[in-house]
Amino acid sequence: MTITGIDSTGQPAGGNVLPPASAADAEDLDAELRALKTEVAAAPISVIPAVDAAPEAELAPVRAPRWWRSLTWRDVLAIATFIAVALFITAPLWLNLDHELRDDPQDQAFFEWMLAHGARVLTDGVYPFFSDRMNYPDGVNMMANTSVLAVSLPMTPVTAMFGPHVAFNAFLTLALAATGISWYFVLSRQFVSSRLAAWVGALFATFAPSMISHAGGHPNIVSQFLVPLIIWRTLALRAQGRAVRNGLLLAALLVWQAFINLEILFMTAVGLGIFCLVMAISRRADRPGEIAAFLRGLGVAGSVTLALLAYPLYVQFFGPQSYHGLPEFVRYFGADLGSFTAYAQRSVAGNSLTAGRLAQNAAEENAFFGWGLVILFFGLVAWMRRSVAIVTMAGVALFFGAMSLGPRIRLNGVDTGVPGLWSLLHSVPILNSAVPTRWALAIAPIVGVMLALGCQRASDLMKSQPATRGPVRVAMITAVAMALVPLVPTPLRTVPMDPVPEFVTSGAWKQYVDDDHTLVALPLPDSSYPDPLRWSAYTGQEMRIASAYALLPNQNPLDPTDRSALFAPPWRPTSGLMASIKRGNPTPEISETRREMTLADLRYWKAAVVVLTPQVRDIEMLRAMTELLGFQPTWTGGAWIWDVKNLVDADKANQ
Repeated sequence: MTITGIDSTGQPAGGNVLPPASAADAEDLDAELRALKTEVAAAPISVIPAVDAAPEAELAPVRAPRWWRSLTWRDVLAIATFIAVALFITAPLWLNLDHELRDDPQDQAFFEWMLAHGARVLTDGVYPFFSDRMNYPDGVNMMANTSVLAVSLPMTPVTAMFGPHVAFNAFLTLALAATGISWYFVLSRQFVSSRLAAWVGALFATFAPSMISHAGGHPNIVSQFLVPLIIWRTLALRAQGRAVRNGLLLAALLVWQAFINLEILFMTAVGLGIFCLVMAISRRADRPGEIAAFLRGLGVAGSVTLALLAYPLYVQFFGPQSYHGLPEFVRYFGADLGSFTAYAQRSVAGNSLTAGRLAQNAAEENAFFGWGLVILFFGLVAWMRRSVAIVTMAGVALFFGAMSLGPRIRLNGVDTGVPGLWSLLHSVPILNSAVPTRWALAIAPIVGVMLALGCQRASDLMKSQPATRGPVRVAMITAVAMALVPLVPTPLRTVPMDPVPEFVTSGAWKQYVDDDHTLVALPLPDSSYPDPLRWSAYTGQEMRIASAYALLPNQNPLDPTDRSALFAPPWRPTSGLMASIKRGNPTPEISETRREMTLADLRYWKAAVVVLTPQVRDIEMLRAMTELLGFQPTWTGGAWIWDVKNLVDADKANQ
């Protein structure tokens, strides 16, 4: 994964190249990077050891054309392919706008709310890093909750015109398509000369089983369109004389990615750090100037990035409603060792029974590659083992695989009792906010690059040795097909969505809820009932709601130092009672003490109205709340409504 700065015409790209050097040096990375040329004068970048590469000095010093001027019909076809596959994956959402994702509806509602927040930042000028429109009065730390501001802000016109539900569909579809297109252009312009090789690599990096799994609810994670650009610009830092320019370009990409998903940025940084360190050690004798140039550019990028992110990161880790580490049970979410050779349930060769036994849930199938791809991976490493870069990439992939196993290794659903590499790290600050199984996400891009390089190597072999054309072509097509065809993704699964009640869509809620009060839904929103987030998003967050589905600090009265995260606000009597009834538990006796606790909760939330929509166990919740409040609700706009503003404000009037 190295950039020489030579584009597809064989010319220096904007001066980001090293001085000419002979390709004969055994450990010369430039020689490695030129080995996959189909022609000496048409060389992008490769990481395969050179055999008969021409010196860079022989390349014609003609200014490289801009990428959009060098578009070919193959490029257009590749772009169309990524858009078509993205639409195929998300088609159930577009064809059924009254549906939601089946496997992760809570995160869909969460990101719809985040898209509404981004739109509100632009239209109303609200503070972007914190919001009290959910979980009032404590609010939500947006930086600690994947605010996706880098997406929600530019998508404001879509959110404002079509609503957050359609904006979510557009976000997810564009994330997949843009990631594929980005990988294709970086691979085809910087790594390989074969458009087909670039297409194969980009296709896998974008639509790998782990990506399709997260497409079921995590558009922030599948939004990896900046990752190939970050890799390209990081490796370009070794160009001498361009430290400031290259550093600033990289810093811009890093800051942009930070406001999409910090987890992906962190994993990318770890992988690039290991790769660059190994390559620097292997090349230190022959190209010492590269290390100094790289460090200067890295210094610029790091300084600018830290300066721009200092305040947002301060808010994330030390601001209101910040937390320190994920819940303990999440920190034990490791990938099952058996999943690496299994197939994900959204792959054509997969099934829900096997995948469900090997993964925590359908949105975390991060390490499902299948036997065919595992064999092909090691076959490519053996075939291209002379390349330090290839071996290093393979090593990084194996390292990520080891990290993903979590603190204790499981095999086919059984705890082996063997501690994993993550057992040494899962309590380290910052790392304790990572989900270990997601380290396997970083394997797919590495495999994608290796697939592109392997296809390029086969193409070069067929051109240099025409007699082998038939056998090599058959072998490569067979190997790639056997590895990738079983992984072909299927469309996302959806289910009918509970509609936003007319009480909200008609604006009737405004007769009850002003900017000093909230709407309290029954049950209160959490991971099992995220619908109120969608209601708030529908109103453009004009309507403030109590409670939340978000990462919030644990306010444990028995241990005030415990600031680990919860996926909902701390327990309160009313929220706990309604959640218990919703789960099917019997309604306890409604005592005067319970009535007093409910009134205290409503005053804490500054409730104006309590709302119950038709749902499972709604009659039981209706009876319980009626007994707690002492009066009957009214049926308004498709919901039962208790107007409690006078009860709540009575406490204020008596003060």
